[in-house]
Amino acid sequence: MFEAHFQTFEEPESGVALTARLAAFREELLRRKLTGFVIPRADQQQNEYVPPSDERLAWLTGFTGSAGMAVVLLQEAAVFVDGRYTLQAAKQVDVNAWSIQSLVEPPPESWLADQLKPEDRLGFDPWLHTSAAAERLAAACAKAGAELVAVDSNPLDQVWTERPAPPLGAVSIHGLEFAGVSEADKLAQIRAEMERLRVDALVLSDSHAVAWTFNIRGADVSHTPLPLSYALVPKHGRPQVFIDHRKLSNSARNHLEVSADVQESDALTSALSDLAASGASIALDNATAADALSRLITAAGGKPVRGADPVALLKAVKNPVEIKGTQTAHRRDAVALARFLAWIDREAPKGKLTEIDTVEALETFRRQTGALKDVSFPTIAGTGPNGAIVHYRVTRKTNRRIAPGDLLLIDSGAQYEDGTTDVTRTIAIGEPTDEMRDRFTRVLRGHIAIARAAFPDGTTGAQLDTLARQFLWHAGLDFAHGTGHGVGSYLSVHEGPARISKLGTTPLKRGMILSNEPGYYKTDGFGIRIENLELVVEAHIEGAEQPMNEFETLTLAPIDRRLINVHRISKRELKWINDYHARVRREVMPLLDDEATRVWLEAATEPLVQPQ
Repeated sequence: MFEAHFQTFEEPESGVALTARLAAFREELLRRKLTGFVIPRADQQQNEYVPPSDERLAWLTGFTGSAGMAVVLLQEAAVFVDGRYTLQAAKQVDVNAWSIQSLVEPPPESWLADQLKPEDRLGFDPWLHTSAAAERLAAACAKAGAELVAVDSNPLDQVWTERPAPPLGAVSIHGLEFAGVSEADKLAQIRAEMERLRVDALVLSDSHAVAWTFNIRGADVSHTPLPLSYALVPKHGRPQVFIDHRKLSNSARNHLEVSADVQESDALTSALSDLAASGASIALDNATAADALSRLITAAGGKPVRGADPVALLKAVKNPVEIKGTQTAHRRDAVALARFLAWIDREAPKGKLTEIDTVEALETFRRQTGALKDVSFPTIAGTGPNGAIVHYRVTRKTNRRIAPGDLLLIDSGAQYEDGTTDVTRTIAIGEPTDEMRDRFTRVLRGHIAIARAAFPDGTTGAQLDTLARQFLWHAGLDFAHGTGHGVGSYLSVHEGPARISKLGTTPLKRGMILSNEPGYYKTDGFGIRIENLELVVEAHIEGAEQPMNEFETLTLAPIDRRLINVHRISKRELKWINDYHARVRREVMPLLDDEATRVWLEAATEPLVQPQ
């Protein structure tokens, strides 16, 4: 009945194959007179999702998370992950060959400074690290008396004999009915920012920025409609787009050539060298530009100007067409979610469903909308202890049956041409425990605190993050991930530069879309997360003495009422829940065409009442 078209459940490689790979890699390091090498989880543009040809970290270590790094020394090896992936790494990595270390605090450079010896030669691929990352590595080497060596070719690629070919996904045109603003107008905005930066040219090293600027999309990586490419925008004259021509149909090429010269991918280095030879100041994105680009510009006589990519902020602020599109996409997605949640409530208590069943069902309901292009990330469906693994991805080996008494955490999203969605719901299967209800209610109160927040223009995500954690903190609890991330418009489901987290320093602007997803995870017990997407809008507050903003919730899906302890919420929080459910019922019910789901939705959105 149900099937997944965009996701697989196969196991990552492990065991003997990985042991042999590590040994072969060390032999290659010895051949190159290197005593160590750094393997980031990155491609040339620091993308979250990378093509199979760039999955170096997973190929060598078995770790498949979206963020991480490995360092191989001749006698030691370590995999570095953040708090989202601590449990996952422990399950995927051979701890006899690798130690698992922190990616954040302390950072990998601390481990390196302790492990390296004087005269050691630590290699790195300058195409896979930003300049800031390379400088941190150099400082760690200097502290140990070692040398950081930029290699001309990656030694891992030498031993990865079956490495897949680079992708050739077809480029499509993202029409004005979805994009809202023409390429010419976007280039005018970019050049205004370049004037402010006083640079002669700007390198678009982020494929998302290229896609947004030139109103194209692609199919080079999973789950994000990304055309891997670069662009060079001069202060005057025509931009150049660097992309493998085999990806371009006649119509896509014609579309690009209206506003840019189209070059092959490998023409980027010569174009940059020629421009730099004139002494040009060339802006590079700190977050995505490879250190190799900075080295190339400097060597040719130019001046690399490192900083924030101005396109990132322009792209993050959605225009009216994009906002209308995401509202439409969320209503469409709400129909699929309602059908799925009603199905779960009917079938899960029978004790026959598995995590894979839920992933396949939800994707199927979304495909039945007739508009699904892809899922926006691999669906996280964890029941019982698997729910406590923050970025858990079910495989045929880990697939767990959903049992009465479990909590099912399901985090999923969709890519539609008019918008990208991301939603998490935690569902009680049978009767939840008092502990489950307490933790869920604390998470929900934090979610509501974000959803109801009013904040002055210029407020950052870091200033709001505490609101989501306060009720967990009161019980000595917390969660080891950010409260929210930016979301693109038929682009990345995880989009910068704004986020709601302890590290969120970008001011939130009207038109930005962010997630609101506090959680709680009891190791080997259960996981809880509640996630809606929020649009930053103007707040109309009587008597306000400064411009104020607030959030408009985009996601339309019931929150499990069975998990809410009504004795532990305030009247304002109760009103928010009931108002939200009334809105879900009002907007989604007319779109449903099957009676069973309509009956379920009516019950799932009934107002909660606090006992007197």
